[in-house]
Amino acid sequence: MLSLRNISYLSTCSTCSRIINDLDLKNQGFEFQDIKTEKITAQQLAQMAEIAGSYEALFSRVGLKYKALGLNQKTLSENDYKNYILEEYTFLKRPVIIIDNSIYAGNSKSTITSAQTKLQPA
Repeated sequence: MLSLRNISYLSTCSTCSRIINDLDLKNQGFEFQDIKTEKITAQQLAQMAEIAGSYEALFSRVGLKYKALGLNQKTLSENDYKNYILEEYTFLKRPVIIIDNSIYAGNSKSTITSAQTKLQPA
């Protein structure tokens, strides 16, 4: 079960570290999950997909394994996206930030700006 303030990230990823620092997440009551040392569970992934609207929205197409496995040549189903993410953490967009009932997956500027806006006091 994921908390209302959770970040799934990779501790060895400098981009994840920069985003955590830029958004000051360590001082805002977030639970941190390093997906390399603490794998995403099927239940956690299902929660993420429910908030995001699909498993595909959480799937990263930029990892080396995506092309190495020829996935760029295949049509993947929602079940495929789910299974690949559960098998290999590199298929999860990083970071995944959950704030209340909103999810922000990946490190694009617009995604991080949206997360930052959500963190602003009302």
